[in-house]
Formats: sequence, C-alpha cells, structure tokens
Amino acid sequence: MDPKWREVGVVMTGIPGVRGVDHIGITVPDLVQAHEFFTEVLGCEYMYKLGPFDHPETEWMSEHLNVHPRAVMRQLHFYRLGGQAIFEIFEFSAPDQMVTHPKNSDVGGHHVALYVDDFDLALDFVRKQGLRVLGEPTHSKNASEGQRWVYFLSPWGMQCELVSYPNGKAFDYHPESFD
Repeated sequence: MDPKWREVGVVMTGIPGVRGVDHIGITVPDLVQAHEFFTEVLGCEYMYKLGPFDHPETEWMSEHLNVHPRAVMRQLHFYRLGGQAIFEIFEFSAPDQMVTHPKNSDVGGHHVALYVDDFDLALDFVRKQGLRVLGEPTHSKNASEGQRWVYFLSPWGMQCELVSYPNGKAFDYHPESFD
C-alpha cells in the first residue's frame, strides 16, 4: 500500500467527499435517564428533540431505518459534545425489540470512546457518579504505548471508554515500526 495513506488529510479510497463523523445514533431504553447521563456525566449540550415517528400503514420504518415496520420512534434527542461530536439518542418501541446489550465480541458490539485531558480526574468523576467501571486502567503497549484507557457502563449498560494519550502514542513517533 502507498505510504501516503498515513498522511493527515490524505484519503486514498472510500466515499468521495467524506469529511468526518456527523453524528452517532444510539437507542436507549429511557430518554429521561439518557438525558441525565449525556448532560450530567458526559457533559453534552442538549440541542433539540424530534418525534414521535411511525408509519403504521406502510413499510417505511423497515425500508428506511431497518427496524420492524410497526416500530415507533417515540422521540429522538440531539446532543453536542465538546462543540463537535453529536449524539442522536432514540427511544423506540417495536414488536421485535431486543433489550439486551451486545458485548464487544458480539456482531454489532460497540462502545463510545471519550478522549479526556486528565485521565485520573475523569476516572474519579465516573466512579463518583456510581457508574460501573470495568477493571483497572490499562496502559497500552506497542503502537498505542503512551495511552491509558478503561471501560465503564452507562446506567442502561452502554459500553463507554475513557482514553487519554496526552504525549501521543508510540505510533505518532515511529509509524514505520507498526505496519
């Protein structure tokens, strides 16, 4: 592969014109609980809400959102974090809705990683909120040496990660060593 793929701002392949992530959509069981988590724990700015949305006589929900045709999106809320990333938080009801969270090892497993300036201060805050922290912080090795991270769970079980590498990662200093 051409070594230029590592240069910042150079896109070799992919969707033409992609500039970044616009938003991340997350379905939650309770919008009130999620609002408290996103504003009081993550520090997001609440922007606005929309909904409800349903199409009881058509296949629109299935065709456009890949959900059961009789699903109802009760409401969705938009949040901004750090002036850039936007979370789109949904509350759905659907006849075939699953309420268990996938593990990272499950297909569709996921987590939201949050970069923090002061890892220890952020971790202490998360613990004081009574949230479940998974294990002790990990000091990464190899290409990610210089990074610390730890997972924690939202009140409804969504996997989140605190991550920090204030002096960069080994990859930043010697990218040729990690092909």
